[in-house]
Amino acid sequence: MLLLSAMPACVMKGSPMEQNFEAIERHQVTELNRILGQPFQVLDDGFVRVIDYMGADSAIVQAARVSYGAGTTRIRQDRTLIRYLMRHRHTSPLEMCEIKLHIRVPMDCWRQWIRHRTASVNEYSTRYSIAIDAAQSTKSGEWRLQAEKNRQGSDGTAEETLGRRLSRQEQELHSFARQVYNERIEAGIAREQARKDLPLSTYTEAYWKIDLSNLLHFLELRMEEHAQSEIRQYAGIIGHEIVRRWVPIVWEAFQDYHANAVTFSRQEQQILAALLKGSPEEARKIAISLNWMSDEEGQSRIHYEKLEFEEKLKKIGVVLPWK
Repeated sequence: MLLLSAMPACVMKGSPMEQNFEAIERHQVTELNRILGQPFQVLDDGFVRVIDYMGADSAIVQAARVSYGAGTTRIRQDRTLIRYLMRHRHTSPLEMCEIKLHIRVPMDCWRQWIRHRTASVNEYSTRYSIAIDAAQSTKSGEWRLQAEKNRQGSDGTAEETLGRRLSRQEQELHSFARQVYNERIEAGIAREQARKDLPLSTYTEAYWKIDLSNLLHFLELRMEEHAQSEIRQYAGIIGHEIVRRWVPIVWEAFQDYHANAVTFSRQEQQILAALLKGSPEEARKIAISLNWMSDEEGQSRIHYEKLEFEEKLKKIGVVLPWK
């Protein structure tokens, strides 16, 4: 009796669970295995590297067919099924895939990163360990100017003379902050307090584990052209160097249906419909009715929805109806 109870239920004679299950092999991705542990440099001293992963394109198909049942048997190609899932935002099969990354990132960039609360995180602790002796520096030609139309964005760069002065000040600030920190540590001050005046440019490290569905959401936001340059560089490496190797079919569909796609609101569709009918004046009247612009010729309000719509029209090569 003890021997039987120790046996798996699926092999017990007479059990309703007795079935001929197929052998299971772990989903392996040769292209991703080749770069396990390999650091991809980001910024001046940051990096991203893959520590471990679970699943692949085939795991998504496997999960989808269990979920959808016999209804998907007509879809014979994995690529067709994955593209269907991505097109219609059926994300649960993508959650079957997970990846764990080791990252080194400046603390100010990490503040944006950690806002994505759908990951498991374990960060390097400066309460227990000495702070990483590295801070992100800015070259003289890389100082960005504040954008006038976007309060959280940048537009253009500062002139070279100002840039050189700012880079010199930055170097002096980093050096002084580190000197003060080291003196506190050597004097026996607690690490948790000694660290408090380190600049946000100081690098930190973390293990970051996330499922594929939430990772794609992260990439869609952080690879977007309006995202801050620093985190956009990290997102670009994760997408183009890691996800592309890991799940190439998903990556292709993500590029087609999300990253490079353009969507239109109900109001935007009304304006497009007027343009397709060859009536730019009607399109302009719709924009005025939406309070996007003034009804006086040559005068338009700064309206963010209007500006975003104009960017969409430019992407698809449509002439602005009010220019």
